Amino acid sequence: MSAATHGTTPYYFVPGLSRHPFMSAFGLFFVILGAGQWVNGSAWAPYSVAFGLVWWLVVLYQWFRDAIAESEGGLYGRKIDISYRWSMTWFIFSEVMFFGAFFTALWWARAHSVPTLGNIEHALLWPDFQAVWPSVMAGMTASPAGIVEPFQTMGPFWLPTINTALLLSSGVTLTIAHHAIQDGNRSKTIAFMWLTVLLGFVFLCVQGYEYYHAYTDLNLRLDSGIYGSTFFMLTGFHGFHVFVGMLMLLVITLRLQKGHFTKERHFGFEGAAWYWHFVDVVWLGLYIVVYWM
Repeated sequence: MSAATHGTTPYYFVPGLSRHPFMSAFGLFFVILGAGQWVNGSAWAPYSVAFGLVWWLVVLYQWFRDAIAESEGGLYGRKIDISYRWSMTWFIFSEVMFFGAFFTALWWARAHSVPTLGNIEHALLWPDFQAVWPSVMAGMTASPAGIVEPFQTMGPFWLPTINTALLLSSGVTLTIAHHAIQDGNRSKTIAFMWLTVLLGFVFLCVQGYEYYHAYTDLNLRLDSGIYGSTFFMLTGFHGFHVFVGMLMLLVITLRLQKGHFTKERHFGFEGAAWYWHFVDVVWLGLYIVVYWM
């Protein structure tokens, strides 16, 4: 598969043609299509999202299986290891830009859009409008035109704070697992990896309950003005990234139980750990900007 080899490992492994990128995009198409129609009230949209997610997960399983077989077959040398490290670095950088766009949208709405709508030029259009962000002053949530129903904002206590503790704890347990694999202690690594996966799962459960509380008790919905839009976009996309990171850690844990990885070669573990720590950092930003400010 390569022009030159070093021992039994190719100097640079070149994989054959793969159906996985197309099949993954096919599933994600139905996820995005269904999500877009779901918010517009289409009855078939949830089924599209469910179909797309199931399809995408099956493709991920097959893709991971093939990559694992290549790795365990001795096809990945130093060049591939460097390639994966750079790939994961740029992937996380793209995610930084992704969340940066939503954080910027939140900042722009608070610092520019809301004050502009409250200036003298707009006073004749909306004389009762108060240019105050909903979380800053209680009661400043209703739309003067009656478009947005009154709602309550989501404060930091107690669900977001519990989730913060869960994610920070998961970062600690993952770091302990990383040091354990570097020391060659596989059993300790596996134990703390399972604990990390469990903490991620509990985080998602708490966030699901938080959304239920927001919709039923606070009347806070995706259509609750710019506050509701930015709240659910930021926390929702972060929750999705927690789900993906939890899947990564679960796959790594199962591989550890099968005897994969050594203390010298375990970038699959490290890549998943990088991603999880990135998710932790994003949540800290969310916790401060969305819930406290």
